[in-house]
Amino acid sequence: MTSAFSGPGRRGQGLPQLPTPPTGWPIGSYGTYEEAQRAVEFLASNEFAVTDVTIVGVDLMLVERVLGKLSWGKVLGTGAISGAWFGLFVGLLLGMFGSEGGITFGPILVGLGTGVVFGLIFAAVSYASTKGRRDFSSASQLVAGRYDVLCQPRNAEQGRDLLAKLAMRPR
Repeated sequence: MTSAFSGPGRRGQGLPQLPTPPTGWPIGSYGTYEEAQRAVEFLASNEFAVTDVTIVGVDLMLVERVLGKLSWGKVLGTGAISGAWFGLFVGLLLGMFGSEGGITFGPILVGLGTGVVFGLIFAAVSYASTKGRRDFSSASQLVAGRYDVLCQPRNAEQGRDLLAKLAMRPR
């Protein structure tokens, strides 16, 4: 696993190579990921060995938020727009690299028109295949009910004491 600081070429020391369940003793439990992250930042600012710490999302839930009702007009409009963008991209590539004298607009217009037509067709076929079973759009998200901060046993007591101090501080 990589982070913004470790980069893809460097592996963290001591990290398992395959997905494994987390190990360690719980030293804190928080309602949001931001609170758990704040706890780890507090540990780091107090010179704690944060390489022994893991944040674990517990009680995972798949939350599907309904964004709106679908209609043929919305489906076809969205299909035409996404097809137009793709067609414009292909047309620009063909227009730039297909001729020797700069950009020509013929391939751009053909790509745009073809993209709209295929976008309409694919959107219509996709929506018709649901046969009215799913007349809404939604976004799914995986969320945790709580976030536990685990620490390796060698530093767990010190970590728990530090997080108790954090809990005593006014927010």
